[in-house]
Amino acid sequence: MAYGEFAARKLEKNRKKWRWKHSKYKKHALRQKNRKIDPLEGAPQARAIVLEKRGVEARQPNSAIRKCVRVQLIKNGRQVTAFAPGDGAIKYIDEHDEVLIEGLGGRKHGAKGDLWGVKYKVIKVNNQSLEMLRTGRQEKVKR
Repeated sequence: MAYGEFAARKLEKNRKKWRWKHSKYKKHALRQKNRKIDPLEGAPQARAIVLEKRGVEARQPNSAIRKCVRVQLIKNGRQVTAFAPGDGAIKYIDEHDEVLIEGLGGRKHGAKGDLWGVKYKVIKVNNQSLEMLRTGRQEKVKR
């Protein structure tokens, strides 16, 4: 190895050469995000149809039933589970409603907190903000 006073160019060259051996660097440099396993296909949000309402048990040490919905994405037909955030938010979501979902904000696009495998949250129901419906500032339209 070159470790002399004038060895900076050689060290820099080696650094650039060997970082291609790291899989994370290679993926980042070649822009190969694993979109195969991402149901939203790289998009920040997606529209979906509600299939069913379900309760997901919280992970230890918490004990609760988190209100979630099983949805089918319109763009590719994949099914995912989305969290309904807020107190009583699930009341404003019915089966066959069209919802807008986005990532929950967990580490590395994963689940957040004590929710097993739930990576998405509902933000709109029939083009109306879920938060507005929940706080009573808007009424849900009948379709």
